[in-house]
Amino acid sequence: MIKRLIESEFIQLLAEYPIVIILGPRQAGKTTLARQVLPGYAYVNLEHPETRDFARDDPKAFLAQYPGNVIFDEIQRLPELLSYLQVAVDNQRENGRYVLTGSHQLALREAIAQSLAGRTAILHLLPFSIAELRENNLGFEKAEDYIYQGFLPRIYDQQQRPTQAYANYYQTYVERDVRQLINLKDVAQFQKFMKLLAGRVGQLMDYSSLAGDVGVSATTIKHWLSILEASFIVYKLVPYFENFGKRVIKTPKYYFVDTGLLCFLLGIENPSQVARDPLVGQLFENLVVMDFVKNLYNKGRLDSLYFFRDSNGLEADLLFPQGRQLIPIEIKSSSTYKPELLRGLKRIMELSPQMTNAYLVYAGDSKQFSNGITALHFNELVSLL
Repeated sequence: MIKRLIESEFIQLLAEYPIVIILGPRQAGKTTLARQVLPGYAYVNLEHPETRDFARDDPKAFLAQYPGNVIFDEIQRLPELLSYLQVAVDNQRENGRYVLTGSHQLALREAIAQSLAGRTAILHLLPFSIAELRENNLGFEKAEDYIYQGFLPRIYDQQQRPTQAYANYYQTYVERDVRQLINLKDVAQFQKFMKLLAGRVGQLMDYSSLAGDVGVSATTIKHWLSILEASFIVYKLVPYFENFGKRVIKTPKYYFVDTGLLCFLLGIENPSQVARDPLVGQLFENLVVMDFVKNLYNKGRLDSLYFFRDSNGLEADLLFPQGRQLIPIEIKSSSTYKPELLRGLKRIMELSPQMTNAYLVYAGDSKQFSNGITALHFNELVSLL
């Protein structure tokens, strides 16, 4: 069993709050983490219809069955239960009382804000990070192997074939969850949207253009994207535009939380196809962006990440606020260092005195330069935090 890097933060929060909620995509390992760390807790799966019906129809009697500490799995299936948990923790005043897991954020966040403010801590668990795989001797040397293999725990635990695994994941979870959350009338149209979205990964989002290609309205595209984001299927990276004037781009980019699903949607069936794909730069960028997000989440930190781009094309793929500093990060799929790889970073650093350090993340050897720029191999991204 692979130990998750978020485990120490999880244990710390259990000592500080009566309720800890673990949010993340389906099959990311939320239940495994909770049950592995807390073998003495009772376990309740709210996906089970009879269990869910009992909890909905008579929540007081349902909770009375569990006088001790409990893990409630897939709490998004019954967000109204949170009000009753609030009463229970207010009466008992005991930290670490309940652990909740959820794979959809929209209904949960509203219910948490109404019922559990000040009583709960929220962790985000995504599929494996590169650091977690490397610590368990499951890592790769080449980025295309990570990109194709993806990061779902079950693929590594059961040696599943990635293409087949992500095909099943898409049909079993992505489409099913979307159907439950929106009135999806045309599944084929949604499938077309997903494939076209994959082809636009890491690009500035043009809602109208995508809507025209799919054959729906821009409003529908925005709604579908919000559902995918809330379900941890895609990740929205927003632009940073404070203190940089009106010439800064204010359109977001979207990345897939798991590159394995992205490869499935693009029709990539082995690692060598990744290296030859016209989108190899965006695929590598997706890998790095999401690994950075995972490293933040594993330390219990918020994903305070941005990108920067102005109307002249000057761009930082990631902009990471750290204290009063802004850390610009350039992402390149190149495995060979060339001085021109630093050209954009040097120009970015001239924009603000807050930018005294910058990083090039690529597939080559790590190097330290005297001008405040560090070239970092993507395998060592965790060292940035």
